Amino acid sequence: MSDVPFTLDQLRILKAIAAEGSFKRAADSLYVSQPAISLQVQNLERQLNVPLFDRGGRRAKLTEAGHLLLSYGEKILSLCQETCRAIEDLQNLQGGTLIVGASQTTGTYLLPRMIGLFRKQYPDVAVQLHVHSTRRTAWSVANGQIDLAIIGGEVPPELHESITIQPYIEDELALILPVFHRFAKQESIQKEDLYKLQFIALDSQSTIRKVIDQVLTRSNIDPRRLQIEMELNSIEAIKNTVQAGLGAAFVSTSAIEKELQMGVLHQMKIEGVTVQRMLSVIVNPNRYQSKAAEAFSRDVLPRFSTQKLNLTREEPVSTE
Repeated sequence: MSDVPFTLDQLRILKAIAAEGSFKRAADSLYVSQPAISLQVQNLERQLNVPLFDRGGRRAKLTEAGHLLLSYGEKILSLCQETCRAIEDLQNLQGGTLIVGASQTTGTYLLPRMIGLFRKQYPDVAVQLHVHSTRRTAWSVANGQIDLAIIGGEVPPELHESITIQPYIEDELALILPVFHRFAKQESIQKEDLYKLQFIALDSQSTIRKVIDQVLTRSNIDPRRLQIEMELNSIEAIKNTVQAGLGAAFVSTSAIEKELQMGVLHQMKIEGVTVQRMLSVIVNPNRYQSKAAEAFSRDVLPRFSTQKLNLTREEPVSTE
């Protein structure tokens, strides 16, 4: 075949159908009509002379050829985006896009402050924040879909050769109690006292819960001995439940800054024990590094890289 038998639009359509599971939902996501989508797929199949979808079921399923084209198509679209961003960089940060990734807790509580600081210095750069599990975030960095990411979990071993993992800052997991709890009057408690408390925790299958349990184990605290009174699906719900007096919890210090300042939660010290994890910055050294990403690494990351994460030490950041 002398000419390329597909267009970028056709690859985008193929990707949308695979993601949405139907021609109709793909059409809605791309803001085009379903007949237009169907026609493009028919033309693509005719140009390639292979069927791309198994149309026998209710859900649009890719054939083997469809999966192969999608795999290469995603790489092609990613390189196209990378090319456009490299050209935008010629404007010397008078435009362009920064795409940052983060695992759940970090993305919810730490990255917004970082992005606010970056936007204050580079207001013309558009910023995207992708918050997912550590595993999904690491794959996005490896595939070039994210410039850099800050994570708190373990990078999949199969990606260790593809991306650079740089230890960044210590994030303490604080023991929080209701302000009127009897232990709140003490300066600290013994480790054995933990097993007498009733705990509020994330769902046992959640990635963050598994990370917290691993960190507790490394700190010689047996998570299996903790009395889990209730399991919830968000850190905000856990904080509100502890505030209401229904139990204790371990949460990142980055998640409780406002509550500590307002005096609605009590952070309890554990005698001789500091429960903390290392946050890491991950990048793909083999992909193009935009000037925006370089500026973020140079001007923002060092501002937060204290030995131990403590957001209350950072100056307020205006996002205006």
